[in-house]
Amino acid sequence: MFVTEARWKHDRIISNGIKLHYVTQGDGPLMLMLHGFPEFWYSWRHQIPEFAKDFKVVALDLRGYNDSDKPPDRSAYVMDEFIKDVEGVIKGLGYEKCVLVGHDWGGAIAWNFAYAHPEMVERLIVMNLPHPAKFAEGLRTLQQLRRSYYIFLFQLPMLPELFLARSHYRAIGTVFTGMAVDKNAFTQADIEAYKQAAAKPGAITAALNYYRNIFHQKLLNRDWSVLEVPTLMIWGENDTALGKELTYGTEAYVKDFRIEYIPNCSHWVQQERPHLVNQYMREFLA
Repeated sequence: MFVTEARWKHDRIISNGIKLHYVTQGDGPLMLMLHGFPEFWYSWRHQIPEFAKDFKVVALDLRGYNDSDKPPDRSAYVMDEFIKDVEGVIKGLGYEKCVLVGHDWGGAIAWNFAYAHPEMVERLIVMNLPHPAKFAEGLRTLQQLRRSYYIFLFQLPMLPELFLARSHYRAIGTVFTGMAVDKNAFTQADIEAYKQAAAKPGAITAALNYYRNIFHQKLLNRDWSVLEVPTLMIWGENDTALGKELTYGTEAYVKDFRIEYIPNCSHWVQQERPHLVNQYMREFLA
């Protein structure tokens, strides 16, 4: 492992019938962190020690990723299952609620979990993933459809797996360094960590199955009520996959909403500008 933080503990928990791996540090109220594609718990390496001062921080490997179980059936990678996973983790750790933090796919799960179980989310923090209603709206525009071309490519069988795995998972590294504004935000060790996680048997197909099930669920064509959970959105403005305009009007769907834009920053906001992200999180939680 590329992280030498001695106080971080690796553990596993059975939730929703599968074994999920996580890294944890600290004591106190629960802060649960959910990563995106093509990442794993390591995405939160800059946040874990900072918030472990006041929370029991748990950075999860989502199902299918890194050291968590990888159910073989494509049907295992749907939002209903992700929500049950999160619910089982919170209860399994002995808590009734948490501060829920999500980025990218983890942000999508966090939004949906907050709607399904608002009583279990004390505060919601979402990074570079729009409210589901705004994303659905965006996918009706040519601008966002162009940005989201990869979602449609990922629907193809086997070719995406072959592309991502070729040349020792070079494309995984390019996803980070290619999109980042500050290329120095990712060391070679960071890139190798992501490549190694992606290379674990079944991990790439599992990660792609998240996308392959998007159009078979009611994720993009349902009515969304006003969310009562206090919510912070943090947005790197130079996200090439998700346009900043997807954030406009989110306050219509969230009663207590706050947004912080970070200029000159990519989709990988909490890794590229960790000090500013941590500061905004601190201010919101205070």
